[in-house]
Amino acid sequence: MHPNAKLLEQFYSAFQRLDAETMAACYAADVEFSDPVFPSLQGSEAGDMWRMLTSKAQNFSIVFDGISADDQRGQAHWVATYTFSQTGRTVVNDIQANFAFRDGKIVNHHDHFDLWTWSRQALGLKGLLLGWTPVVRNAIQAQAAKGLAIFRSKK
Repeated sequence: MHPNAKLLEQFYSAFQRLDAETMAACYAADVEFSDPVFPSLQGSEAGDMWRMLTSKAQNFSIVFDGISADDQRGQAHWVATYTFSQTGRTVVNDIQANFAFRDGKIVNHHDHFDLWTWSRQALGLKGLLLGWTPVVRNAIQAQAAKGLAIFRSKK
């Protein structure tokens, strides 16, 4: 197995244990992270996002597969199941991840998932009816950014 594939195995195994410190240690100091909820995190923001999410995790589990990597690029597929804390609703989020590596660390991590599917599960009727709109997407992103800023301010 390629060393970068082992790095991804380490990352997701740590995620299964809610071990955000090990996850963050897989990232380069200048990592760039993005997904539909957190569209642009830089450096320590990415590790802090995982610290925040793992500290709030309720009824959480993940499974992962499809890990492949070479010297520069990698990918993985993972599915997270959890209770969304703001609504108490169960979410099953199916995610395709792409990575770039440098010197044995992740320098770019981009998670792809359908935000409308996520919002229907997390928000219920509001997500079903409006989750596809830019207004709701922007509200979700703003709420997530605010939550991360509050979490980081308490460190």
